[in-house]
Amino acid sequence: MFKKIAVGISGGVDSAVTAFLLKSAGYQVEGVFMRNWDNNYEAGFCSDEKDYEDASFVCRKLDVPLHRVHFIKEYWNDVFTTLLKEYESGLTPNPDILCNRYIKFDRFFEHCRNNLAVDAIATGHYANTTFGPYLDNFKENESVKLLQPVDKHKDQTFFLSQVKQFSLRRCMFPLARYLKSEVREIARKKGLMNIARKRDSTGICFIGKKRFKNFIQEFIPEKNGHFIDIDTGQIVGEHTGIHKWTIGQRCCLRSFKDAYFIFKKDVVSNNIYVVAGTKHPALWNNICYTTQPHWISEEPVDLVKKCVWKAYFRFQHTKPLVPCRVVKNSDGLTIILEQNLRAITEGQYGVLYSNNICYGSAKIKDIHKNLKLPSIE
Repeated sequence: MFKKIAVGISGGVDSAVTAFLLKSAGYQVEGVFMRNWDNNYEAGFCSDEKDYEDASFVCRKLDVPLHRVHFIKEYWNDVFTTLLKEYESGLTPNPDILCNRYIKFDRFFEHCRNNLAVDAIATGHYANTTFGPYLDNFKENESVKLLQPVDKHKDQTFFLSQVKQFSLRRCMFPLARYLKSEVREIARKKGLMNIARKRDSTGICFIGKKRFKNFIQEFIPEKNGHFIDIDTGQIVGEHTGIHKWTIGQRCCLRSFKDAYFIFKKDVVSNNIYVVAGTKHPALWNNICYTTQPHWISEEPVDLVKKCVWKAYFRFQHTKPLVPCRVVKNSDGLTIILEQNLRAITEGQYGVLYSNNICYGSAKIKDIHKNLKLPSIE
């Protein structure tokens, strides 16, 4: 049923090995390199020219045709514009989750299906589904569920938690059962030494070597405000924009005994409330409220029948899963954690799991804080 597969080739080792595994399994593989950022715009940067060279090398080595497709306009409208609006609103968005939802598993999926006449797409994500890494268990009238991979350290289901059902149903994840170390070894044995040695990409690609604060000020005007100590109500410093800071981040204020960390951003007053010390209790919370969730397959049964769902939660890709209870409220979900977490951040996504299944996610819009903010002295 699935013979011709489009693989997103990024120039990295994961997509290279994905293409190799598919080719070795007898599939007709079409490589596709996506360009999502305009390098002619001087405020941003992307390493896609070097990545494209690496992608071309991989495809020549594997004897796979490589197509190049631009989603610059779509990325700007669907991802980057949203990112800017949320930063201006005091939130901290996750562009990787947005990119997967709107570009890689939407625009890219549709492009490949319509223009390359493929039967399915494949990516180098460390993830799995109930249909299997190669869609061997595909069922036309059944919903697919997103599963965690064997390599829990590289688990990328967090970034796929907003992906839509229609594209996930026809997506292969050949790396589902491999460890990252095994993937690099496969690349080495295939003669892709330079690719095998490449470091994993981290951060927002188009920022390049710029500091985030320097990059974001190209798009959002600076607006001066105060840093205010929540314990004393005193002004302890000045800032040039709430969009440059995120919850839990250290702010380098001199002449104070303890380092200050961001506790809350007030969009109305343009003030940022800070706390002294990274272990300050104000930074640690166990209840958050979200917008309406995106369920990848279906709403959890216990949430429907029992109104309370025992699940596992994370809001950062690299952090361990934390047990929680989930209930619905009028605006979305209330998530009650079994332990306090540091710097739960508005604008990030609360991703929910149970029994190795990633059920989906919801954007965090508020954190329960037992604190009354002081007025400025």
